[in-house]
Amino acid sequence: QVQLVESGGGLVQTGGSLRLSCAASGIIFRFNTMEWYRQAPGKERELVARISSGGDTNYADSVKGRFTISRDNAKNMVYLQMNSLKLEDTAVYYCRSFTRNSWGKGTQVTVSS
Repeated sequence: QVQLVESGGGLVQTGGSLRLSCAASGIIFRFNTMEWYRQAPGKERELVARISSGGDTNYADSVKGRFTISRDNAKNMVYLQMNSLKLEDTAVYYCRSFTRNSWGKGTQVTVSS
């Protein structure tokens, strides 16, 4: 059974940083392309960042240069380092295994002025 558990969300001021973590189990992690999505109130869920099994990364234009996705295959973890946070980054952030189409339950990130 695939399980993805996010952590690291919280309240931060504009310009601040947070690091989200996602612990994966029930999958052969190193073979999975992993993603971070987010969903703001009243908006559709959107892809934020993706990292392939080989380590190639892609980002939404809105976060390029501010967010970094990374993975640790030895620990079955994927991370999202978020810097220079803006009010519009406020959302629930979800971890997803693209390969298995499985989702975590999300972690709330709130950016305040």
